[in-house]
Amino acid sequence: MAGQRLPVPRLEGVSGEQFIQHLYPQRKPLVLAGIDLGACTSKWTVDYLSQVGGTKEVKIHVATVPQMDFIRFFCVYVRTLPFDKLVQRAAEEKHEEFFLSEDEKYYLRSLGEDPRKDVADIRKQFPLLERDIKLPDFFKEEQFFSSVFRISSPGLQLWTHYDVMDNFLIQVTGKKRVVLFSPRDAQYLYLSGTKSEVLNIDNPDLAKYPLFSKARRYECSLEAGDVLFIPALWFHNVISEEFGVGVNVFWKHLPSECYDKTDTYGNKDPTAASRAAQILDRALKTLAELPEEYRDFYARRMVLHIQDKAYSKNFE
Repeated sequence: MAGQRLPVPRLEGVSGEQFIQHLYPQRKPLVLAGIDLGACTSKWTVDYLSQVGGTKEVKIHVATVPQMDFIRFFCVYVRTLPFDKLVQRAAEEKHEEFFLSEDEKYYLRSLGEDPRKDVADIRKQFPLLERDIKLPDFFKEEQFFSSVFRISSPGLQLWTHYDVMDNFLIQVTGKKRVVLFSPRDAQYLYLSGTKSEVLNIDNPDLAKYPLFSKARRYECSLEAGDVLFIPALWFHNVISEEFGVGVNVFWKHLPSECYDKTDTYGNKDPTAASRAAQILDRALKTLAELPEEYRDFYARRMVLHIQDKAYSKNFE
């Protein structure tokens, strides 16, 4: 099992002013209950979504196992379905019609019109559904980046990853269990890019991933109507305990010029971080010119130098 387990605080009836002034600066996950989200929490049934969402085709991920692996893309396939068919299938445990197996899982993450250029925006992709939901206006309009419409089959588990922007995970219908890890525990998560290689976080292979046991996990359960604040860089793993619909709202915590202008998903590292990583790669290639004994010594010195100059002493 992983190490220390901590509950994510849950607060009722937080106003936008309270959030911005007192909670947001703490940069820690928080479940906000009692936020007015509009009629969506009661209206977005399977029948309603199927009818209003229509027959527009959407790209989806189909998984033959509950734990989706987006590092090796093992047992995860991209397929296309009419939106109404997707909703109906995603709500089922067993399927009469299927692509791969009768118990396959479905996952929709809405995309922009041209995913290479356009961000997801529920106002543009699902305008008839957007009128049912009130997005929390806890940030300035000019900070808005995207609003992502999501549908998950029961039992589906999304891989542990981080995003570079702050976001609200709005649980409109269904239940989710979310496990989060602090950015400070990145060294225990066996990263491949923005993702952790540890898929089964509840029963990890500690022979393969021994450091994972040191990671502190923060946990919460989301009911319909709950909003989870996920600060940028916090790792999160999401398990859909029921068929559910959610909307993620991402916004820019940093000045716009800090972000990669080609990023339509909100998961490319800030440009300064990308440049630093490239410089470090060049430094390591230069270090490789030395014999092993020297390479080991100067690599350790580099690590100590980074710890001394770059690590925050105040971030908990």
